[in-house]
Amino acid sequence: MKNKHRRERFLSTNTCHWISLAFLLTLFLPMPLPNRVRSLALVSLFFLSGAKAASFAPCDDAATDPALRGSQCAVERVPADPSGAAGTGGEIDLFVRKFPAEGASRGNVWLIAGGPGESGASFYGLIDAFRAAFPGFDLLLPDHRGTGFSTRMCPQEEALASAGGTALVGDEWGTCFARLQAAPAQARQFSETNAAHDLKRLLERTPSHGKTYVYGVSYGTQLVLRTVALGAPGIDGIVLDSLVPRQDDDKADLSRRSLVADAVGRQVLAACDASPRCRRTMGEPAEAVYRRVLERTASEPQLLAEVPGKNLKRFFGSLLDVPGAPWQIPYVIKELDEGKVTRLKTLVAEVKQTTAQLGSFPQSPPSVPLVSLISSAENNLQPGRTAQAVREEEAGLLFASSLPGLLVNAAVPLYPQDALFGRIPTRLPRVLVIHGDRDAKTPLDAAERHVEALRKNGPVQVYVATGTGHFSLWWNGACTRATVRKFVLGPQDESRCVSVSSHD
Repeated sequence: MKNKHRRERFLSTNTCHWISLAFLLTLFLPMPLPNRVRSLALVSLFFLSGAKAASFAPCDDAATDPALRGSQCAVERVPADPSGAAGTGGEIDLFVRKFPAEGASRGNVWLIAGGPGESGASFYGLIDAFRAAFPGFDLLLPDHRGTGFSTRMCPQEEALASAGGTALVGDEWGTCFARLQAAPAQARQFSETNAAHDLKRLLERTPSHGKTYVYGVSYGTQLVLRTVALGAPGIDGIVLDSLVPRQDDDKADLSRRSLVADAVGRQVLAACDASPRCRRTMGEPAEAVYRRVLERTASEPQLLAEVPGKNLKRFFGSLLDVPGAPWQIPYVIKELDEGKVTRLKTLVAEVKQTTAQLGSFPQSPPSVPLVSLISSAENNLQPGRTAQAVREEEAGLLFASSLPGLLVNAAVPLYPQDALFGRIPTRLPRVLVIHGDRDAKTPLDAAERHVEALRKNGPVQVYVATGTGHFSLWWNGACTRATVRKFVLGPQDESRCVSVSSHD
């Protein structure tokens, strides 16, 4: 469909899963082929503009992937700096994709992606899971400002038609960040508070013929809570998947991510020791075998030849976030100790297949500039940390994350924290928190501390998914979906689930 309201500048201002997910995507997800990107750049995805709320119309790319079938698209024009903190004027574009309910609609569910830096595309491959969790609801997936087909921080380098599509490649890294450094006010337009104003506006201006729920995952939980703190009206319930720590929690901010991954990784090794099958395979405590392998890599670099990234601690740390992968780590360690890589290669292939469930779309690559901006401005409680300090910390760990090192010396001009930093909404609707007890990104104990604070201002229900990690709806489908359905539909829902053991 060619629409007379289409604006050519969208081709230069639009396009794009957790910054550590960006590391995982780099390891395992193939980037879209250049010819596919350039052909899709010619597809008109944007329909209406103007002062009034945008209307949804069939998406022109709906036939390009089965996951997009039946979807509808709209673009909402919003102030570039609704909070006024950047001191700039003008407007930007927000892209929203809707998957209408199958049959009569019960209302709207807004699905808020994490990252920061992820677009709504991170959910496209899991639409069937969301339909099962929220049966009968229209699903609305906005692209945060700076991501996806919404206005980008570096519109030239992140354009669909650019060399790497929506991902930065080659010289684009330098020109993008140099431009942001030269225009700090423009960079500050992409603050978390401005993104919260965007979501509040979308909630206010999008009609609903029933109830309205908001689901957020990871960073998306923080953004949802800030939106509620702004006074977003008409929300009947909130589902927070993998609730982030409070912003002033100095035990679990992003600079401590390697410590979080290490704690969960050690739980995986301990679970192996507690499993008769895994213990027999290892022949000795799993940690002892792993330490021996780590020591050998210094003198036998060939052991790392098949390890993505050539960093064993970070590789295993990234696997903690992938469904089905953590329990295989001890067996890979055992084979590496024997000089074998068969299981390693098999696991890498399986991880590619698992992460492929999320889909690969032109706007799938995370927006690295936005990741850098919000992660450093909002969630780093050790801003003066050095690269040497990060290396020294990692040297004493068994599992690690790339994120603490990426927080050192942010490449974008940061904005000061505002009055909404760390604020608990004064009034909450019904809230359901779903969380894995082996979450290596947003640790369960930090989520529990956050829940304790939230409960002072509203009812909060908690479901802990045993043996699962980050992004519960991706990990623990049956049980988590059943819990969400009951929260949304009430006691009349009779959903059941069955837990699955990891090692045996």
